[in-house]
Amino acid sequence: MRGLVWMKDEGAEYAEVDFAQEMTAVGVAIGADPVPYRLEYTLRTLPGHITELLTVRAHGAGWSRALDLRRSTQGIWSCETKEEGHLGGPPPGGDVNVLNDALDCDLGLSPLTNTMPVLRHGLHRAGGHVDLVMAWVEVPSLRVIHYPQRYTHVRPNVVRYESEGFSADLTLDDDGVVVDYPGLAKLITP
Repeated sequence: MRGLVWMKDEGAEYAEVDFAQEMTAVGVAIGADPVPYRLEYTLRTLPGHITELLTVRAHGAGWSRALDLRRSTQGIWSCETKEEGHLGGPPPGGDVNVLNDALDCDLGLSPLTNTMPVLRHGLHRAGGHVDLVMAWVEVPSLRVIHYPQRYTHVRPNVVRYESEGFSADLTLDDDGVVVDYPGLAKLITP
């Protein structure tokens, strides 16, 4: 079990993560963009670091949202949502039928969910690249969309992340945890 703290350009995140054949994590994040919010999440993966469950609760001044996103062992995604108050923007959730080729969730603005595909494919240790589809969860709206991404080994403990017109070279530790995500977050080490 590791306690991880990332300082972000627009907030902070703390997660307690158990790395094993499966990964489990409980975390909390605060942010300021597009509105101030607090977010709590629970993440659980199956063997091979494939998403099984992501539950997220987000709230701010006068609003709250909840998302329960699950992937069955057969690869079928399901989603339950709740919302109260007025946040504006898209509602939480989305069409899960478009996610069936996704193995992973990607919680927006969280460096933790980049760890799953990196570990599964060993990209922090060896060469190669992998094209993936993510069940991407927008923060703080908790909208879920089909989101293609590419991860490419650059050198040991450096992986290039690419998605629609964006790329960043992620620095990782030996456990595959993001240490530096340029433009997003840096891991604070004790």
